[in-house]
Amino acid sequence: MAIQEKVPLAPLTTLCVGGEARYFAEIRREDELSGALEFAKSGGLPIFILGGGSNLVVADSGWPGLVLKIAVGGIATPNLKEATGNSVLFTVGAGVSWDDFVAQAVVQNCAGVECLSGIPGSVGGTPVQNVGAYGQEVSETIESVRALDLSTGLVVHLPKPVCGFRYRGSIFNTSQRGRYIILRVNFRLRRGGPASVKYADLQKYFSEKRTEEARAPSLSDVREAVRDIRRSKGMLIVAGDEDCRSAGSFFKNPVLNEERLHELNQKAATKGLLVPSYPALESQHKVSAAWLVENSGFAKGYVSGRAGISRKHALALINLGDASAEDILHLKNEIQDAVKAQWGVTLEPEPVFLGFDDRD
Repeated sequence: MAIQEKVPLAPLTTLCVGGEARYFAEIRREDELSGALEFAKSGGLPIFILGGGSNLVVADSGWPGLVLKIAVGGIATPNLKEATGNSVLFTVGAGVSWDDFVAQAVVQNCAGVECLSGIPGSVGGTPVQNVGAYGQEVSETIESVRALDLSTGLVVHLPKPVCGFRYRGSIFNTSQRGRYIILRVNFRLRRGGPASVKYADLQKYFSEKRTEEARAPSLSDVREAVRDIRRSKGMLIVAGDEDCRSAGSFFKNPVLNEERLHELNQKAATKGLLVPSYPALESQHKVSAAWLVENSGFAKGYVSGRAGISRKHALALINLGDASAEDILHLKNEIQDAVKAQWGVTLEPEPVFLGFDDRD
């Protein structure tokens, strides 16, 4: 493990903005962490844990501490030919590409993550935000997380209930933010389980592609469908496609109670509009952030200087080629202010902000 200096961080993110890390180290084995952490401690340096860089906005000034890229690999499963029952435990290194893991699970006919195909980033980042898409969330299959507890210096095993999963959240990005470095994640999948097609976009996709053969979509069918849908929305990383130069969905779908949803619907009705929403948790509703953005004056393809909105997805803020982090933040603030003014709803950003004093 080598400590490097002044390493550009923009190329390590999907948004491709931001400055340098003062120090940088790639961690491929768990036993390399102690040396890197001792280096940071001796120099009084703050640390930041970098995964796949798909959900990150780095400040133009960079990061004055040590960036640790967790590249612990490996996907371990029991011998499926000898296993009994349909429950299969996958132990996956935090540095494994998330989509590579999903692909392997599908090949091995194990259900539970097929709808999460095509999501960029690494496995270690998925528990932090409880990543979800097309009707599935990682918390549905995570059994436990193996992590280094920075408060004690010990490697700990965190069962699912301890992780405090909720919509786009966990203890890792809320109450215990900065305490743990995720090393491995254990996923409990269902061998031979049915593919999930409960999400409306998937149902529409298969209804349009229905053939005379009446059969339920397989895991591989759903994986292919999700990747096709994500590609059509600019949410699949494709080389040379500027609509993919983003941090994914930049805003969370707001979760409102009955009273707040009623107020929002009343405002929409005065404009002859209907707010898309669906149940989320008890007595609450998730409202489409994309709808709020587009109905606040920001159409797909909107351009603001060197930043813009994807031509394929209203929630993807994109780098048009040489944008700075400040360009992205200017557009973010412009959208938030307009949505708040028109609809009384505060949009919360999804990405992690690194190097911004009021967001770290």
